Amino acid sequence: MPTRTARTAWNGTLEQGSGQVELSSSKVGTFEVNFPKRAADDAGGTTSPEELIAAAHSACFAMALSNEIGKAGGDPQSLEISADVTLGQKDGAPHITRIALTVRGEVEGLDAAGFEKAAQAAKSGCPVSKALAGVDEITLDAALES
Repeated sequence: MPTRTARTAWNGTLEQGSGQVELSSSKVGTFEVNFPKRAADDAGGTTSPEELIAAAHSACFAMALSNEIGKAGGDPQSLEISADVTLGQKDGAPHITRIALTVRGEVEGLDAAGFEKAAQAAKSGCPVSKALAGVDEITLDAALES
């Protein structure tokens, strides 16, 4: 299996500094990061580690769920997944306190219970979910759409 690489160049202190995250393996982009915008409600055109984790988790979950649906005898027509990653405080330090996965799917061959079962299996089986096992709470809201 391949190894993927990202690189960050940072200048300055935590509060005054800033950096650029480069997606080195894919070469699809370089993105600005800084702590004040990371901790603010409005990201103001910068990304954050939490947003990058959300992207990784939603993409991995989509792949895992597609696989689980197929194993259950279903045929995924479309899946829409969002991952909300919350940065909070724990023991007086910044900590990812919660991840909320939401999936809406159009699937042939599975009922709501079958879809929920596949989604739960994807949540526990996706490699990114496993890597994030130290997060206090990972929730899942899964529903079929007609």
